[in-house]
Parts: sequence; structure tokens; C-alpha cells
Amino acid sequence: MHQIDMHLDVISPYAYLAFEALPQALAGLSVNVRYKPVLFGGLLKHHGQLGPAEIAPKKRWTFQQVNWLARSHGVHLQAPSQHPFNPLALLRLMLALGPGDGCCNRFITESTLKHVWAQPQAVDASDAERVAQLAQTLLQGLGRDATAEAVAAVLASESAKAQLRANTEQAIALGLFGVPSFVVTGEVFWGLDSLPMLRAKLLGDVWFESPAWQQAAPAQGVVRQATDRAGKSPIG
Repeated sequence: MHQIDMHLDVISPYAYLAFEALPQALAGLSVNVRYKPVLFGGLLKHHGQLGPAEIAPKKRWTFQQVNWLARSHGVHLQAPSQHPFNPLALLRLMLALGPGDGCCNRFITESTLKHVWAQPQAVDASDAERVAQLAQTLLQGLGRDATAEAVAAVLASESAKAQLRANTEQAIALGLFGVPSFVVTGEVFWGLDSLPMLRAKLLGDVWFESPAWQQAAPAQGVVRQATDRAGKSPIG
């Protein structure tokens, strides 16, 4: 059986689409998937990048593309009313309800992704009341105490905060730079469009032993300095 770790942040529409596509992509294979919440913003900060939704033309294209992809895959997608939003409460909730190993089951992951991306209309994904309602629903679904006190406790979990930091640090150590990322046998497959590659890898495609995979990146050429926020680049 293959072990796959899906690193995701619910802020990413591609994470939602990849989650929905995963069963078909892995059909017929013996796999165990672990869902690991990470803070996408932490990855971006480490690599000195802006997120797609922080670059206006790229944001427009991103949502045009994900709407097309959702239509193509037969998946209902409704973007939240504001994006980007702060996903911390949702990511910590997922981990607070998990088994304590930095992972979540499919029920928790699916429910949280759909809280963000599959509502009937555009709503605020990070609204505190809605997050509390989600926590109550998840607790009930897990057969646990779902009182107001229990909801408050999982939303304030210090261990979940620490686990999210640890998950994000581990993701950086693995070389992750975006979400969703799938890690199998120490190799990283990034994005929704990597699922066919992931399947081929699990099926034992010998191409993954070739230089086209093992030594794909050419030597480093020109190194640009970071563009400042005013849009001026030191190299013109």
C-alpha cells in the first residue's frame, strides 16, 4: 500500500478541486491518504512570494480558470465573498479535531473545504459564527460533545496552533512551495494538474527513473532580485 500525504490549505481553490478529483485519480490503487493542513501564507513567506490572489491580473485568471476546471470536472464551486481571507481558524479547527498526529480524516477535510468553496452563494469563509457552526457540525459528525463549551474549546486549542506551525515547518523542510502538494516516497507532486503524474508514479512508470524527472532542472542562470512593492525591479 502506498502512503500519500496531501498537504493543503483551505484558502486554495485548487486544493478543493484536487480533493474532489483524488478518488478518481487513485481509483484501483492501494493507497492510504493522509490530509495535512498547512499555512500557505507560511510557505509563501519562506520563499519570498506573493500569493496568486495578491496579484490582481493573476487573481482574475485564477478564478476564471478554477471556475472552468470545476465545470470541466463536474464539481460545484462557489468562491467565498472575500479572497484571500484568514484561514487560521479553519486550519486549527481541522487539526483540533484530528487524532493529534498533524493529520485529518476525509470527513473533516471535505466538510471544511466545502464550507469555503461549495456554498449555495458567496459567503464569508472566515466569519466567526459560521466557523463555530462548522465546529459544532464536525463534532456532531464525529460523535463528540457539541455543546457551546466544546465548540469554544476546539476553536481555542493551543495544541492545534502548535501543530499547524509544525506542519508548515515540516512542509518547508520537504521543499513544498504551494498547495495542494502530494508527497509519496519523499517526492513532491504539486497541484491539481499533477494528479496524472502521481498516478503514473504509483503505477511504477519507469519514466520517473529517467533524467527527465531526476535531473529536469537546468543550471541556474540569471538571478533576479525581488521586485519592490512599487513595482520597480533592480535589474530593469
